[in-house]
Amino acid sequence: MANRFMLNETSYHGKGAIQNIVPEIRARGFQSVLVCSDASLVRFGVTQKVTSLLEEANIGYRLFSDIKPNPTIENVKAGVAAAKESGADCILAIGGGSSMDTAKAIGIILTNPEFEDVRSLEGVAPTKHPCLPIIAVPTTAGTAAEVTINYVITDVEKKRKFVCVDVHDMPVVAVVDPDMMASMPKSLKAFTGMDALTHAIEGYTTRAAWELSDMFHIKAIELIAKNLRASVAGDEKGAEQMALAQYVAGMGFSNVGLGIDHAMAHTLSAYYDVPHGKACAMLLPVSMEFNKDFSGEKYREIARVFGVEGVDGMSPEEYRDAAVKAVRKLSVDVGIPTVCEEIKAEDLDSLASDALKDACYPGNPREATHEQVVELFRKIM
Repeated sequence: MANRFMLNETSYHGKGAIQNIVPEIRARGFQSVLVCSDASLVRFGVTQKVTSLLEEANIGYRLFSDIKPNPTIENVKAGVAAAKESGADCILAIGGGSSMDTAKAIGIILTNPEFEDVRSLEGVAPTKHPCLPIIAVPTTAGTAAEVTINYVITDVEKKRKFVCVDVHDMPVVAVVDPDMMASMPKSLKAFTGMDALTHAIEGYTTRAAWELSDMFHIKAIELIAKNLRASVAGDEKGAEQMALAQYVAGMGFSNVGLGIDHAMAHTLSAYYDVPHGKACAMLLPVSMEFNKDFSGEKYREIARVFGVEGVDGMSPEEYRDAAVKAVRKLSVDVGIPTVCEEIKAEDLDSLASDALKDACYPGNPREATHEQVVELFRKIM
């Protein structure tokens, strides 16, 4: 069986990378831009770092900022209407996963109108056409949505999140500029950084992992292990390395999938509006513990890049425990809570059922029963 690997056409990295946005728009012949960015980024002047470049270049754009932290079907429909009204021929997504996920769904529906009900995009939708071209500018170091073929939408009516996987939604250009991430508060740096680590570890151990994806994932784990603490503490170099690390993780997991951590995190966000990165971070040590005996020798390499000494002389049980311990310590050091106070005991059965139906679950290296997933949720109550 052949392994498929998809990446952006072009990506820019490093301080000042946003200066390449206008030249890319002009080179590609775009005339009208729909800027997708959430209201808080607009309010704090982050979005304007890019829109000011458009204004200086006399490039017409319409700003769409009706985007929730866990974007909804309604947000997507409103964005589609805004894009149609503006006559946009490209989308500039500025933000974290929420802005980019919304932009992907909007872009897909504009070129594949038969999916305008949004719910029909769940899973691997049989779309026929590439989405409206997207230039993606992340403002958080975590989701890597700028380099993935995945997006997640919340169905408020049914109280669930659904994952969409579509080769037609990949942004054509990614602009990863650490200056766009400078305004992240300490807690958001921690949540999104641990989300990136979850991407890397789940992608490294997922059923579909192979040599090329492993190369990206182990490097991302190493970069995060070395730089997340410094980034959260305000170190500029650490933040720049985290911007790179989360992108490298995205290059891998987008092509091989994730696992039970993300499946459970999606349900927490759908039920209680828990921020995605926070949910992933709380669950990471728990899910690693659950999967450790089904990880082969990979936890040894995780322990190694975390700086654990003597891993080659350890038994599998020892290096697996060492890897879990190292990740748990990093989580505590950057201030991740160990308890999710929002979880209600009466919801546990429904949470477990929905997690097992999530599109990320099949990639998990270990099969889980309903009862086991309930117990995993209990571990963070």
